[in-house]
Amino acid sequence: MTSAFSVYEFDSAIVRKPSRSVAKGLRAGGQDDPRYDVVVDEHTAYVSALQEAGVAVQTLDALEEFPDSIFVEDPALVFPEAAILLRPGIGSREAETAAIAPVLRERFETVLELDGGFVDGGDILNAPDSVMIGLSARTDLEGANALMACLEKIGRKGEVVRTPENVLHFKSDCSLMDDTTVLTTQRLSASGVFKDFAQIIVPEGEEGAANALRVNDRVFLGTGFLGTNALLERAGYSLVPLNTSEIAKVDAGLSCMSLRWHS
Repeated sequence: MTSAFSVYEFDSAIVRKPSRSVAKGLRAGGQDDPRYDVVVDEHTAYVSALQEAGVAVQTLDALEEFPDSIFVEDPALVFPEAAILLRPGIGSREAETAAIAPVLRERFETVLELDGGFVDGGDILNAPDSVMIGLSARTDLEGANALMACLEKIGRKGEVVRTPENVLHFKSDCSLMDDTTVLTTQRLSASGVFKDFAQIIVPEGEEGAANALRVNDRVFLGTGFLGTNALLERAGYSLVPLNTSEIAKVDAGLSCMSLRWHS
């Protein structure tokens, strides 16, 4: 299916307020617990940036029983024509799908569900010609195949790719800057997955910058990535710096805190 909009053009988004339990969110390393009040400030700035970019944001109530529920991108996938309910690849997050399902059924006429396997939304990159599904510790081949079947039903093409070893999600290491350009890490670029794209490689030591977020005419970028900032400015992108250093303690990125689509 060829959309009337570029993959980075959005006018609608869903976010969820952080819960106080976010301090107990999942994390791959031994980071300290994030401070709830600072997470709230970072999330508020993120929502404001979406709104200032021209996106109407629906904010859902916090879910104290689910520490990671601020990351609404993992349990669902949205397109202009449909939503797909996913199956997060770790048991403590499974019920987040049921929690967000009623909201999506109100917003979308078509809502599909996976019939097996596991898929985290953080492993899904919606590219212009295909939906890339990164196999990882959270997304397995059965889930990827189930997702491709759902995508086929709405006229979209899925493509199975691989997330680098010891990287949480596929989009931890990449983000689309426009229809033909991707921001990525050297380790993911070396896999050849982006051979058909122009590539901007983040400097060594700034791998976390690869999870940027293009929203309409702006690129959201985490603060502190000076080398990446310079590369993107030189390439002509309009940057919006966002501090996510506190929420990053529970492995957050810029893409995972919202579901975005063009209605």
